[in-house]
Order: sequence, then C-alpha cells, then structure tokens
Amino acid sequence: MADLIDGFDRKIDYLRISITDRCNLRCIYCMPPDGVPTIGHDQVLTYEEIIEIARLACRLGISKIRLSGGEPLVRRKVVSLIRELNRLEGLKDLSLTTNGVLLAEYLPALVDAGLRRVNVSLDTMRPDRFREITRFPLLDRVLTGLDAALDAGLDPVKINVVVIRGVNDDEVTDFARLALEATFQIRFIEFMPVGSGPGWGPEKVVSSDEIRARIEEEFGRLLPVHGRIESGPAKGFRLARGRGELGFISPVSRHFCGACNRVRLTADGVLRPCLFSDEEVDLKAILRNGRPEGHHGELKSLMYRTIRNKPERHTLGGHSFKICERGMSAIGG
Repeated sequence: MADLIDGFDRKIDYLRISITDRCNLRCIYCMPPDGVPTIGHDQVLTYEEIIEIARLACRLGISKIRLSGGEPLVRRKVVSLIRELNRLEGLKDLSLTTNGVLLAEYLPALVDAGLRRVNVSLDTMRPDRFREITRFPLLDRVLTGLDAALDAGLDPVKINVVVIRGVNDDEVTDFARLALEATFQIRFIEFMPVGSGPGWGPEKVVSSDEIRARIEEEFGRLLPVHGRIESGPAKGFRLARGRGELGFISPVSRHFCGACNRVRLTADGVLRPCLFSDEEVDLKAILRNGRPEGHHGELKSLMYRTIRNKPERHTLGGHSFKICERGMSAIGG
C-alpha cells in the first residue's frame, strides 16, 4: 500500500466524505432561514460511487474516513453505506459527524453496521438559545442522542462547539463541566469564515487561549492529555478529576496546517485539498464518463495530483484570504 504524501511531506491518510448537502437544521452561521439551494439528486454521488472512490483511496493509503453532510442521517439508507465502508480493506477508522437530531433513532442500526465513533455538533445547551441558533426547538432530541451514544459504548463521543462572541461564549464553562461529569470529549472550535449565514468577522472570534483561560479560572489548571485527541487538530486537556477531555481547535488564532492529514470529498463529487481554498477537482466526471475500464487509472492520477498540490497552509488572516465560494453545508464539516 502506497502512502499519499503532499508537496510538503505530510502524509495524507484521512478522507472526509460529505454524503449530502441537505440538513434538518438552519444554523445561523451556516444557512439563511430558508436554507440554501440544494444539489439535484442526479448530481449527488451515489453510494456505489462513494464506495468506489473510498476503496481506491484506501488502497492508496487512506486509513480514516469520516462521513458528514449537511446532516448525513437525513440521507436514506445511510446505514447500508456505513456497513459497506466498514468492509473496505485498509480502513482502520470510520466515524460520523451529525447534529444529533436523529442520532438516538438511528443509533442501534449504526452500531450494528459497525460505527464506533461519533461527533455531535452542539453550540448551546439552552433550549431557547438552541432555537435561536438552529431555528428549530429540538435540543431535547440532541441531548437524548448524546446520552444514547454513551450508553451504546461509542468511544469517543465528541461534542463540537463553535464559540461565537455574543452568541454562546457565556456557555464555555457549562460545556467544560460536561467533561467533568461524563466521558465526553468537548472540542471548542474558533468561529471560522465559512458558510452563508450572517457574516463572519474577527470581532466574533473567541480565541482558544481565551476559552482556555475562562475554563481554568472556573476549574483550575488544565492537564495535558497525550494520546488519541492529538491525532486531529485539537489540543487535548482534561480537568482535574474529570472523566472526559477538552480540546481546542484554533484555525483562526493559531493555524494547524503543518500537521494537516486530510482531504475532503463533497457530496457532488469534487475532491478538495483544503477547507479554506476553492481549489477542487471533479472525480464524479471521471466516474460517469462511460469508460469504467479507465476509472481507476484516472482517479488514482487525479488523487495523487490533487494531494501533491495541497496548499502548505490556509491564508486566513492574510491579505490574500477570501471566504470560500462554497458554504460549509456544500463542503462537508
């Protein structure tokens, strides 16, 4: 099995796959109230196409796949896709990012299909604020899904919190307390300039350093964690006597590009080497060109070239930065 190495000697072994751009929430920083124009069903990769790309990616050195959306659980027969992906040779880790609304309902089938890890996006634990942020009164369903994930033995169960000044930054210590009482991994994410919501601005960013300082003021010094949480962009810590972990993802104040190991496949079949870049290559066109005998050679060549041309780092904060043309729902979280 060959390794995928980019032009800066980083090993790329992680593929994020968006399986739909549709979502059952309308978070204010991601979508306008009426949503965004969706991709036609005929333009979305079929499960067979997703599996074909994933199988080749695993042969080339990808060992970790995360499914995302939009909201992946709104796509029909997602359990069957997870079951098939779990059978791929070379795949060591398969996980799912979800908003949690449908998690409790789907969890038994997901576990039976082989899912062992889940990330739940949750920016508030206050019912009124949840409705303001997501435009739906569904917090109870998300919390039920989180409890069900712990009870089912998923490990880890991560909660992703996008911290926005003046919106939910007063709940930082409330979320940290969850890691004191349960085995959750709470990941605080700086507000990034992606999406088609009401505008990102630097004044809305709460830095990881500030978030950590607030938590330490409340709970005392955080203790570094060495191990699994460091496999991604989060820097891992725990509270003294805490059962869970805390992570801080700092794309704005302190980029983590030097250790980036991932590429993204969108629901409409383009491969993106960087979240903050509009550079992308169309894999779907090759899959549907009517010459199945030539697919693998062309796909392999395109994957190698895309990864080889992966940028050294994003330009967020620099003079050349511009917000991506695609919103997060069209890229995949």
